[in-house]
Amino acid sequence: MWIEEDNKLKKTFIFKDFSEALGFIVRVGLLAEQHNHHPWWANVYNKVEIELTTHDAGNTITEKDKKLASAIDTIQIG
Repeated sequence: MWIEEDNKLKKTFIFKDFSEALGFIVRVGLLAEQHNHHPWWANVYNKVEIELTTHDAGNTITEKDKKLASAIDTIQIG
């Protein structure tokens, strides 16, 4: 579930291993390009943390963030 915190949408994804996490990151990257909206993320082994905010709107959550979050949630892994 995405949470709103510090003017960002945040979510942590946990995978079975690093390879699965990396595959997810690649898919998110392709979605981000399609949406022309790029997240901040961090990855350690099987955990990927994503934060979405719209910089050109003053670092706040906008519809762009919500649409990308929804698209990210459709990614199927495994």
